[in-house]
Amino acid sequence: MSSISKFFDFENRNTNFRTETLAGITTFVSMVYILFVNPNILGASGIDKGAVFTATALASAFGCFVMGVLANYPIAISASLGQNAFFAYSVCIGMKVPWETALAGVFAASLIFVILTATKVRERIIDAIPADLKSAIGGGVGLFIALIGLSEGGIVTAQKDAIIGLGNLSGTTWITIFGLIVTLILMSMQVPGAIFIGIILSSVLGLGTGMIPMPHEIVSAMPSLKPTFGVAITHIGDINTVQLFVVVLTFLLVTFFDTAGTLVGLADQAGFIKNNKIPNVGKALAADSSTMLVGSVLGTSPMGAFVESSAGIAIGGRTGFTTIVVGILFILGAFFSPMLGVITSQVTAPALIIVGVLMAQSLKNVHWEKFEIAAPAFLIMVGMPFTYSIADGIALGFITYPLTMIAAKRGKEVNAMMYVLAVVFVIFLWILES
Repeated sequence: MSSISKFFDFENRNTNFRTETLAGITTFVSMVYILFVNPNILGASGIDKGAVFTATALASAFGCFVMGVLANYPIAISASLGQNAFFAYSVCIGMKVPWETALAGVFAASLIFVILTATKVRERIIDAIPADLKSAIGGGVGLFIALIGLSEGGIVTAQKDAIIGLGNLSGTTWITIFGLIVTLILMSMQVPGAIFIGIILSSVLGLGTGMIPMPHEIVSAMPSLKPTFGVAITHIGDINTVQLFVVVLTFLLVTFFDTAGTLVGLADQAGFIKNNKIPNVGKALAADSSTMLVGSVLGTSPMGAFVESSAGIAIGGRTGFTTIVVGILFILGAFFSPMLGVITSQVTAPALIIVGVLMAQSLKNVHWEKFEIAAPAFLIMVGMPFTYSIADGIALGFITYPLTMIAAKRGKEVNAMMYVLAVVFVIFLWILES
């Protein structure tokens, strides 16, 4: 135990074995849905769902172990939501690209990703982001995941006469409402592990009322990887048209800024950012880029830092041991998949909403009294939930930031990298809309 404490630097990060373990369990419980969501989304492309399930579990475990040991961050890695939908519905179904070729596209993008990380291009970009915009990213990510929680719990839904409105407060939505009320009370009482306790009590309510069905079996064999393993490599030659090069570029750009935004937001929540720098950020970026590469070989869409890691950070997770616990549970989860069905989206929704509240606190660091800063920060903050994309929210803010600073006669204060990023994001949005 003492060796674990020393390796992960528990003392200097004001944490302990119990807190880190509980944080890891909470993060896993908050993100375990991806084991079921990812195969269902990618399955629409024709890819074998069982293989995707196993690929997701193993790639996630790999990423968590690398992040935990190399970077010592409590930030878990798994399949990026949005990227899997782009893979299945835009590339495979919309463009009629075979899933084998799409996987090759992910593999090609991940190779470029690794190179950009190794040459510290990604690290330099993150360091160039102004402190105000970093805080806006953290708050925007909070609003984004709160919206996910409200939507998954059924509290808000799309409406016929409005973009969004109050959902039908009946059925399983009451599991979310119950869990939210319980967690709000426990958090206000400063009860340790309040979010995790809320998840457990919500599960018990669901099982007790029959709204969550009891699992028929406890253990199941891990599905075979044979249908997808190595397909990305053997089909790399299929990327031979302008259209497919654009697909690779889109995978690269969206993943680049999605994961960067998530990483900055989580690092801000954990209190890692000092003097506008994130310690060990290069190692954290190496973890997610290498995981994207491994995931493509195993047979899944792009991987990246997972925003639900904020749930574990919220209850005290501060080291890589939190992430190691998540990795172990992903491996175990691949064998106990029937039991994981108990943790439904209605159960985890309150955790996302509460974490959204906690992450929104970073918005207090934005200089709102200075319009040239407030405007791009605001666009980042609202852009993420309104576009349902972290990358798109960042794009809106990063494009407007140089413009407002120049208009305020402060253009010389803008890092040269931010001007480059503004141009990149204009191109990025043009590619998405073309």
